Amino acid sequence: MIETGLQDQVVVVTGGSAGIGRATALRFQQEGCRVSVWDRTPPPEGFTGDYQVVDVSDADSVAAATQAVVSRWGTIRVLVNNAGILRDAQLVKVRDGVVVSSMSDEVFDAVLDVNLRGVFVCTRAVAPVMIGGGGGVILNASSVVGLYGNFGQTNYVASKAGVIGMTKTWARELGKYGIRVNAVTPGFIATEMVKAMPEKVLQTMRDHTPLGRMGDPADIANAYVWLASDAASFVHGAVIPVDGGIVVGT
Repeated sequence: MIETGLQDQVVVVTGGSAGIGRATALRFQQEGCRVSVWDRTPPPEGFTGDYQVVDVSDADSVAAATQAVVSRWGTIRVLVNNAGILRDAQLVKVRDGVVVSSMSDEVFDAVLDVNLRGVFVCTRAVAPVMIGGGGGVILNASSVVGLYGNFGQTNYVASKAGVIGMTKTWARELGKYGIRVNAVTPGFIATEMVKAMPEKVLQTMRDHTPLGRMGDPADIANAYVWLASDAASFVHGAVIPVDGGIVVGT
């Protein structure tokens, strides 16, 4: 058994009320961590840690949540920037030579605000706490589509590619303070939202994954726990695919 060294560590998970975030919050809780979930929907069933209603794109909201965690537990050791949303649309949709729709400014901005600005705002707030505490771990949720693009997801792909860029930049900037920064790129993960899709769509996802199945939220949560643990103490600035080989298969 690998010793994670995470017992009693303070962990913040954004978007921790559902899907991958919920699995991640509960997984760190299993490791004996003191976990704070930041979200805009109620906390997950079975979660016994700290919960705060937070808009990750709002600096004041994030600053207040950061201070609340520090006031309660004295520090923050791990930040999992998991919060994200989807608002899919084609850049332009053409029928019979005529543009019939396009991605609006509002739809583009909404996704960038949460998925990219939110990661920036949360990390900017928490990094000084980690520096003052002698180090920490920042884990950012990107996506395989941030590596190879995806139809109808200009905004989402831009946000997830941006997360990769910020991860590499912060690895350069924060490593000297003992802060490790890494990103995870999930593939097709069987969250509640995904499982509600038509079976034909789900089978297409499986067919495009070399392992022949979709991932479970626990697969991503386990990757986060490993990256936060002492076992990954020399992993820094990495982008870790947890995708069943889908990037290889594209």
